[in-house]
This record gives sequence, structure tokens and C-alpha cells, in this order.
Amino acid sequence: MTRRRRKGFTLIEVLLVLVILVILGSLVGIQIRSAHKKGLANAARSQIGLFKTPLESFALDMGDFPSASAGLQALVNSSGDSQSSKWQGPYMDKVPLDPWGREYQFANPGRHNPNSYDIWSVGPDGAEGTDDDIGNW
Repeated sequence: MTRRRRKGFTLIEVLLVLVILVILGSLVGIQIRSAHKKGLANAARSQIGLFKTPLESFALDMGDFPSASAGLQALVNSSGDSQSSKWQGPYMDKVPLDPWGREYQFANPGRHNPNSYDIWSVGPDGAEGTDDDIGNW
């Protein structure tokens, strides 16, 4: 009797290949998620750095940085107060949101920079004062 050669793969071989592909895919997915989180944090740091020039221009014109109550919107719109004649803005077209879609926080004087201002994002968790906050300090 002659034996016939099989062509194709057994079920075990196919399942083994699928398991290997799933493991590789999950490892790649974890790396992509980690890189995405780092990218968002870097984008927030970059945006915070972009506030420096408009804030310094505002301070040159007005004599000080915006008040905490006026916030970063003072770079876009005149407050209409008695010093509005000094305002030479807009200093920015619009105030961007952080990478998570939230407003940047602003304090003058700053808690971390008492002789200047603080700008920060509350980070991905949306809670202020946690380890994932990103600021200019």
C-alpha cells in the first residue's frame, strides 16, 4: 500500500500560528498606546511653550501678565477695563485646548513660579494636582 502525502496544515498548526499572531499584535498595540500617550504629553508641553511670546508681548503692553480671573482669554480679547487703551492685541488668534480637549489653566502669580505665571494642563485624567499634570515649571 502506498501512503499518500498530505497537503495542507493540521488544525493544531493553524491554531499555533494564530496564537503567535495574537501575541505579537497585542505587544504592538501596547507599544502604540504608550507612544500615543507620550505624544499627547509632548504636544501639551509644546503648546504651553507657545504661550510664552504672546504673554510677554501682553506684559510689555499692559505692564503685567493677565490676571488669573482674565486668564488666557486676555490674549485674544480686550477686557474692556480702564487699561484697555494699552491693549495692542490680539496676541493670539485663539486660545487652543490641550490635547485632551480641555482648557489650559492659568495663574498669575503662579504657585510654582511666584514671580511669574503658571500655565498647565490637567492631563489625561482631568484632575488638577495629580502626577499627570503638565505645566511650565
